[in-house]
Amino acid sequence: MPYELLVGLRYLRARRREKFISLIAGFSTVGIILGVMTLILVLAVMTGFEDDLRTRILGFTPHIVVQGADAAAVKDPAVVIAKIRATKGVVAAAAVATGQVMLSSQGNVTGTMVRGIDADSAAVLNLEQYLTEGRLDDLGELHDVPLDDGRGPTVHMPGIVIGKDVSRHLGLLIGDPVSVISPLSTPTAIGLVPRVKRFVVSGIFESHMEEYDSALAYIDIQQAQKFFDLGEQVSQIEVRVPDLDEAGTVAQTLRASLGSDYEARDWMESNRSLFSALRLEKFAYTVVLLLIVLVAAFNIVAMLIMVVMEKRKDIAVLKSMGATANSVRWIFRYNGMIIGIIGTAVGNVLGGVGCLLLRRYEFVPLPPDVFFVNTLPVSPHLGHFVGVSLAAIAMCAVATIYPAREAARLTPVDVIRND
Repeated sequence: MPYELLVGLRYLRARRREKFISLIAGFSTVGIILGVMTLILVLAVMTGFEDDLRTRILGFTPHIVVQGADAAAVKDPAVVIAKIRATKGVVAAAAVATGQVMLSSQGNVTGTMVRGIDADSAAVLNLEQYLTEGRLDDLGELHDVPLDDGRGPTVHMPGIVIGKDVSRHLGLLIGDPVSVISPLSTPTAIGLVPRVKRFVVSGIFESHMEEYDSALAYIDIQQAQKFFDLGEQVSQIEVRVPDLDEAGTVAQTLRASLGSDYEARDWMESNRSLFSALRLEKFAYTVVLLLIVLVAAFNIVAMLIMVVMEKRKDIAVLKSMGATANSVRWIFRYNGMIIGIIGTAVGNVLGGVGCLLLRRYEFVPLPPDVFFVNTLPVSPHLGHFVGVSLAAIAMCAVATIYPAREAARLTPVDVIRND
């Protein structure tokens, strides 16, 4: 152990006349502990919100969407899907037919987006984990529905899966019929007539996100193609990749392989504004909370300046015994760095313990009508601990520069003459 470190440790001990200096050192350490701990907790919670939001979005949004140029329909989906599945980095691909409709039941009407999916869509989306009632497999089957409260004849209707908010607004339960009305009209002998088809509710999903629960419905893709008069065409091809971070690269590969007649857009492009806002908010919180550590670093500057003034004679004696200016400089650098390292280490421990407690016991409830989760989501990462630790220690290291330089500039002759 270098003697500079030993002297620095000795200077941190409180003597009778130096208790005020040690008190400032203690406040500096506590400030660093609070700053590091709070910053780790906030980063873990913000990352938890981001991860949870991304998981919910990807339950209804594919990793990559392939459409015709200018959002045109895909004319030969079987050939396009075969090319997509042969592309490196693609796990699954499925055709989807979409359209805007109105749902009507019991005198109530609501607008929604209908998505026609098939069995392959289960490998692309995570929709099933949000189903509270019913199954996706029932979409491709016809269901027996009695009319007139069971007193009339039984008819066969295809299934539809709707969001929780839609079912609440229309008063629908599993097994209830609902009318799907398209704004596209059908020409008849008496003029244009709105296109209407009856479905039966075969499933209800809940994501706790209003833009999905109140604006999405799912039917079988063959029913959607007939209803929207698409023939064999589909609206888009949805693609899943093994690594979300590689979605942009795979989308570029698909654009190159499919040619100019098709467009490929990854999930980040579709939700860029939302996740950019989350990253900006996380950055703002980080900067604000780092100010706590910065204030503690200023306390280190004040404390070290007072130590230098108190230890002028000790510095003169050390230099008279052969200590170099660089050695004296490192005594006070070690002095401040010890405070920074201790505060950072304790702050990391308390921050990690806080994350574990929040995750395990969930003692911070959130109002479900405001947030899409019931408690604080916590997702700590090793990078948070490393980044916060490096930032805190770097601030403490910078705080020691001026006091250490002033100590190194003292000369024994001037100290003896003045004292």
